[in-house]
Amino acid sequence: MTRKEMEERGWEALDVLLVSGDAYVDHPSFGIALIARHLEDKGFRVGIVAQPRWENPSQALEDVSAMGRPRLFAGISAGAVDSMLAHYTAFRKKRHDDAYTPGGQAGARPNRATIMYTGLVRQAFPGIAVVLGGIEASLRRISHYDFWTDSVRRSILFDSKADLLVYGMGEHSILGIAQKAQEVLAAQEAQEFTQSAAAKKGVSGGEVKLDRTAFVTACHSVAGIGFLVSSLERAGIALDHAVQLPAHEEILENPPLLMQATLALEKHVHTGGTQAVQSCGGRFLVLNPPAPSLSEGALDHLYALPWSRQPHPSYVKNVPAWEMIRTSITTHRGCGGGCSFCSLALHQGRHIASRSKSSILEEASSIAAGGSVVTKKNSAPPRWAGSISDVGGPSANMWQAHCTLAKGKECARPSCMHPAICPFFVVDQKAGVSLLRAVNELPAVRHVRVASGVRFDLALRDDMALAAYTSEFTGGQLKVAPEHSVDAVLSLMRKPSMVVFEQFLEAFHRHSGKAGKEQYTIPYLMSAFPGCTEGHMRELAGWLRKKNWQPQQVQCFIPTPGTVATAMYYAKITPTGEPLYVARSDKERLRQHYLLTGQS
Repeated sequence: MTRKEMEERGWEALDVLLVSGDAYVDHPSFGIALIARHLEDKGFRVGIVAQPRWENPSQALEDVSAMGRPRLFAGISAGAVDSMLAHYTAFRKKRHDDAYTPGGQAGARPNRATIMYTGLVRQAFPGIAVVLGGIEASLRRISHYDFWTDSVRRSILFDSKADLLVYGMGEHSILGIAQKAQEVLAAQEAQEFTQSAAAKKGVSGGEVKLDRTAFVTACHSVAGIGFLVSSLERAGIALDHAVQLPAHEEILENPPLLMQATLALEKHVHTGGTQAVQSCGGRFLVLNPPAPSLSEGALDHLYALPWSRQPHPSYVKNVPAWEMIRTSITTHRGCGGGCSFCSLALHQGRHIASRSKSSILEEASSIAAGGSVVTKKNSAPPRWAGSISDVGGPSANMWQAHCTLAKGKECARPSCMHPAICPFFVVDQKAGVSLLRAVNELPAVRHVRVASGVRFDLALRDDMALAAYTSEFTGGQLKVAPEHSVDAVLSLMRKPSMVVFEQFLEAFHRHSGKAGKEQYTIPYLMSAFPGCTEGHMRELAGWLRKKNWQPQQVQCFIPTPGTVATAMYYAKITPTGEPLYVARSDKERLRQHYLLTGQS
């Protein structure tokens, strides 16, 4: 993060500079750290500029340029959360904190951070190649509805004027980009070496700078990226063999086409195999097929890198997000749920990529040995408390889930779990319980919890496993996400029916009673979802009263970029094209929200 740290490593220059809207925490739960460690492991010299002081132009330039111009490119990420979502509530009120900033201070990243950071690095290093990544770029990769301006914006590649965009989980793609950049630069340097001194007049001080045009062209074959071309023919792209998304201008004229584009993109991520193309203003956005999921061995290697599991030592205050997850373990990526409001379908995908049991146990042993203690300046770290806060992923009980559909057959389902669990979606719940028990049996580990929650319809398929989750790995409270109680709304969400959730509640309390434990479920609920009326919310409120529940986790629906639910919100149609009631005004949305929270 500093020139001094470069000098300590003997680095004269960086290969790649990463700029992030999050504080730098060297922990595998943080995306920018994963990318940086992955590139470093492959031999690249990487620097991180975390949360440059964007409000002051001179300070921002000082922060970005402190380690010098990178040889290859700059990578840009808004952070773990879309910057607009990080700043504003469902009612467009400014948030007062930011969990990814030291001390939880709000305002450390700008609005539309990806766009601003790109301009900043281009100002610091004219002509530098810029690659976008992270959730903000990934979900804004095609035309998308922007809740904060109530408009459809074009791909963020246009507005940022970056060279490439990485979507989804980026390790495979960013390594391919770095290797292509290295090859292009090596070819330039070889050519420079053979030229006469007279031909060097365009090179400052004999330094060869990466040719951006050659670099982007070389990267056209990298999976999991997007790029812009002025002519598909000159770029060698056959439109007949690509997924053709509605043009940006067509979506502006005909809102239902946003649903068509979103569903096509969702299918593109899941089935892969071809490019997707969208025209905008006479140019073409090209999305290559998604990058393959990392294999078990590759994931194991990634999570075994020499993580300090700490925030950077320059921070005086701790980072709240790190405090929450410092003793957590990621077991897998991806989610088969495909919930219509969730970004996972477009970012991590529905395919489950899992780590091995031995890798997870090694990480747990490292944590128990002191690999994630708190370290503040001028204070001794506390002793290991003995508790692993979470062993899981997007849904904890999907570890090692896989699809058994025969190779060559195309899956037409938008979800592995809705309207019912697909018979080809296989996950051994007992194996997940065995893993948790193995972690719990490690020396110095006293408690293992599943803070990421479980998918309750999956848990119901194995009563013995559900009993174990309930009695052994729930610390008094279990997070579950029914989201609503009305089946019509749940179907639009691609969530299980309320009958399934009622069955889960009965089983949970039955197993808690057998274990002699008084335990509770914490339900996540959502108001103002597209298709949800005030009548539906009153039904939900009545259901809660029958349960004697005072809801603690109620979220008013926020139309985040790229999701199917957001297309429903904007176009006022279902995925099959039927008209849909949508609470669009803040007044309508607040009324629904207050029916659950009791506010007025």
